[in-house]
Amino acid sequence: MSTPPMYGALVPLDRELHKKLRLDTSKSTLDKVKGLNSLFLTVVEFAEACKEFPIVFVRVGEAVEGKPAPVAPLAVLGLKPGVNVIIKDDKWTANYTPAYLRRYPFAMARINEANDIAVCFDSEWSGFSESEGTPLFAEDGQPTEFTLNAKNFLEGFEQESERTRLACDALVAADLLQDMRFEATMPNGEKIDVEGFLTVNEQKLAELDDAKVLEFFRNGLLSVLELHRVSLGNMSRLAALHQPA
Repeated sequence: MSTPPMYGALVPLDRELHKKLRLDTSKSTLDKVKGLNSLFLTVVEFAEACKEFPIVFVRVGEAVEGKPAPVAPLAVLGLKPGVNVIIKDDKWTANYTPAYLRRYPFAMARINEANDIAVCFDSEWSGFSESEGTPLFAEDGQPTEFTLNAKNFLEGFEQESERTRLACDALVAADLLQDMRFEATMPNGEKIDVEGFLTVNEQKLAELDDAKVLEFFRNGLLSVLELHRVSLGNMSRLAALHQPA
């Protein structure tokens, strides 16, 4: 079982093993994301996220048998590795919080060679105990309403993640993404180059044939690309949020 960013040790939630487990929901999870300068974003979130963060794409694998590497979208939270400028004084300052963060400390994960998927939790998260917080299971061993709501959220997130994967595969197949380079000036005058991200290739987008434009309009990809393009205006705003060294 692979461990995604933010998480310590994912463990499948079991009604017998964890029948007494509770979660302190008052405990902030922001410490888990302080050192991350980006988070995965689903395409359904672009409409809200584009108002707050630059949305870029990043390669998430290797090219195989001549096929380009798959990509995934990210909300950029800082322009330096390990620096998240959205968190100030232990508070999330943006109006929108990506679903990737909202689902923590739970996640859906494949738990065996048969690729069975189960609700898992980060067993290293200090918010879990058997004495404090909201119970995950009732006395009869059934999931509580809290746990069922968390499961529903995770299932929705997985569905949107799959939609996002398909959307990104279509963009890669159409060769519409290119490596980007962004020069930023920090408040103290320091200049940095931001690289490693992918953005839409404007020329190739403009050269799409009419049939492909109609297809992308109907499946929503044109809207996805436009929201991505709009979001890039947040790069300069993000640079201004960096504290002087």
